[in-house]
Amino acid sequence: MSKSTRSAVACPAVKCPYPSTFWRDPSLPFLEAREVLDGRRVCYALHSHETFSIGAVTGGRSTYLNGHARETVGRGSVVVMNPDAVHACNPIGDEAWAYRMLFVDTAWLGDLQRELGFAHGQDLHLFDPMSSTDAALYDGLNRLYDVCTDASRDRLERESVVQQFFIDVHERLNPAPKPMRDDSHKLRDAADFIRAHCCEALTLAQISAAAGLSASYLTRAFRAQFGLTPHAFLMNQRIQYARARLRRGHAIAEVALDAGFADQAHFQRTFKQFLAATPGHYREPRVA
Repeated sequence: MSKSTRSAVACPAVKCPYPSTFWRDPSLPFLEAREVLDGRRVCYALHSHETFSIGAVTGGRSTYLNGHARETVGRGSVVVMNPDAVHACNPIGDEAWAYRMLFVDTAWLGDLQRELGFAHGQDLHLFDPMSSTDAALYDGLNRLYDVCTDASRDRLERESVVQQFFIDVHERLNPAPKPMRDDSHKLRDAADFIRAHCCEALTLAQISAAAGLSASYLTRAFRAQFGLTPHAFLMNQRIQYARARLRRGHAIAEVALDAGFADQAHFQRTFKQFLAATPGHYREPRVA
């Protein structure tokens, strides 16, 4: 599993005057994230990014300028900036303005758009809305940030949550429904591949290759067919494997490693999520 890096923002000679964090992960080189926890002392001049940028306001309020438009955004808002769009966000009053931003490489985003049928031959499909109060997008962005910056999460979970979030971005901000083709047999191949390799550190690329499907299509279609994302399906398979081992009396620490978990704490947490019981409680049943 690749290790993500988080570093506090600092200028060469001046310490950053507000709590701020940048995040990058070598396994997701097309994505960068930033979190500001209290931006009352932030002051942005009008500027632009070469990336596509999307952010969630998690506290306070700010004035949001994007092109000729101006509005006030607050907690629960999602802001959207197309590449090279001139914009600025600055806090209002003395509120503890906080936000999370994602900066996305346009080449990666363009490839995803073509797979989803949004680009129509363009290099990049631009977005019309400059902001949204869609609760699903807001929650999805925060979940993406939380998963990607949590060192205990594995690579497949990070890749899956990134793919799903940007699929949702396109379907919610610029809906253009595209009928799903019947690839049931290929999706079954993907599920069989996960079952056969459930104790290994799988990637989305490996699962997609086994099924002969693109990563974005697999992410959408797999959940539609099985009711779980590929990562959740993998975790479920690992827990089934672990239950069988625990019933045979194997030690919890041994089972955690054999099942492919990074450590015992991750195993304990996942086991409880899926079974509403700890591995220890499951391993020592009450005998009549």
